[in-house]
Amino acid sequence: MEMFQRPFQPVLDEYLDGTISATQLRQRSQYDRRWGFPWEYYAPILEYAQTHRIPVLALNTPTEVTQRVARKGLAALMESDLAWIPPLADIHTDHEAYRQFLRPIYDDFHQEHGSSQGFENFVAAQVLWDETMAETIAAFWLGNPTSQVVVLAGQGHIMYGYGIPSRVDRRITADLEQRLILLNPDPSRLAEPAIADFLWLAPD
Repeated sequence: MEMFQRPFQPVLDEYLDGTISATQLRQRSQYDRRWGFPWEYYAPILEYAQTHRIPVLALNTPTEVTQRVARKGLAALMESDLAWIPPLADIHTDHEAYRQFLRPIYDDFHQEHGSSQGFENFVAAQVLWDETMAETIAAFWLGNPTSQVVVLAGQGHIMYGYGIPSRVDRRITADLEQRLILLNPDPSRLAEPAIADFLWLAPD
């Protein structure tokens, strides 16, 4: 789950073991400050995982790390940040199609008043986010190769396979089948066959 950040895996495990309550999980994972979307979106999923003894992975990079990279680039990473991210050699920012995908997002956010270095930092932060999640997913699957892994993440991290999926593939040489499902994608993108394998359109 992208909704939880790596340092809070032990807290998530305590909840799944039944040691702490959902309220304590929410508080101790700093969920509201670090994610912010309504807790009710995800509470039933967590309850189901707890009931059925399904492991849940805290995928995300700590907010302060991605914010630091978004402001000043990968060179601004602190020694303490390195515990929560992949090795710097594994953070690949040169995927040209992904860069083109991210460009209008950056321009829209900055009302086209951003800078070339600002864009590079934005790409680095996004890729760091993707690589961190992909590393966690790949490490789990390699240790549990008969498992089916379901990843809950924002659409921007999976569309076209650019973000998480391509980086999971890079880490796993075995035959791994990934399927991308988008929930309620932008209607303007519905005709794009490469955007995902499946589109899930919830009723209004």
